[in-house]
Amino acid sequence: MFKIFSQTDGKMMSATSEDTVLEALRKAGINQINACGGDARCTTCRIYVMEGLRNCRSRNEKEMLVAEKMGFPEDIRLACQTRIKGDITIKRPVIDELDLKIVLKQFDNLPGTRLGREKEMAILFVDIENYTQFAEMSPAYDVVHVLNRYYQTMNEIIVQHRGIISDVAGDGILALFGLIEESENPVLDAVYTARDMNGALTQFNGYLKKMFEWSFSIRSGINFGKIIVGNFDTGTMRKISAIGDAVNIASRIENANKDFDTKLLISQSAKQKIEGLIRHKKLHRARLKGTSGEHLLYEVEI
Repeated sequence: MFKIFSQTDGKMMSATSEDTVLEALRKAGINQINACGGDARCTTCRIYVMEGLRNCRSRNEKEMLVAEKMGFPEDIRLACQTRIKGDITIKRPVIDELDLKIVLKQFDNLPGTRLGREKEMAILFVDIENYTQFAEMSPAYDVVHVLNRYYQTMNEIIVQHRGIISDVAGDGILALFGLIEESENPVLDAVYTARDMNGALTQFNGYLKKMFEWSFSIRSGINFGKIIVGNFDTGTMRKISAIGDAVNIASRIENANKDFDTKLLISQSAKQKIEGLIRHKKLHRARLKGTSGEHLLYEVEI
């Protein structure tokens, strides 16, 4: 007999080599949710293996299919399929109806990582330099219409370079590279995206000039680092969000263009990924708000 300790319940239980973890939980009187009846057709019975992962038998074919679809890391297992060969410690993330509602939404076609995971990727922030003046002088309907046209135009370019828009705020765009499609060089994709966005702005400004006697210019900042990404759901709004210092630094880098009168700045970590592929024009030293120390920022020609 082996031991399973549930941190969620503060309870120790026993399991044979033939018992699934779900069966062991049920025998111990723990009502582990399993919406599909324990047939690996959902993820509601999933567990985090906190200790003793090596004591879990390898995923069977059913669990492997779910794990690949959902992007499970090794320590997330389906209780209904997992059998053990030694003692383990687990945590049950799905314990009530609200958890159940959240998890059931994860079996859809929304791109990205449904559970949330940590991954290194390129982060691109793009901001319209003279948007505020346009918004102040234009009717609200026109502002919304122009922004929608702008987002549509720029999103096509981002997607072409294997990126995805994570967020928009006013006139700002946050795009991620290296999340949806595997890329040999996500930073290079981000740089090419920034360049092509500026190229597309020429035609876009032709439209703005004709319709509103106005034109836009954009500033971009690129960073490379480890962030947490996941599909966040408030009930009325769903989106892929990116969290972490690397995201905040990318935003500060974009903002630093104002200080140096530049159009595209990249971080030291981003520059290392494109060494020998993209030449930089000038090195700038900056203290970025909310960070300590001095940062090396490299100006890349648009």
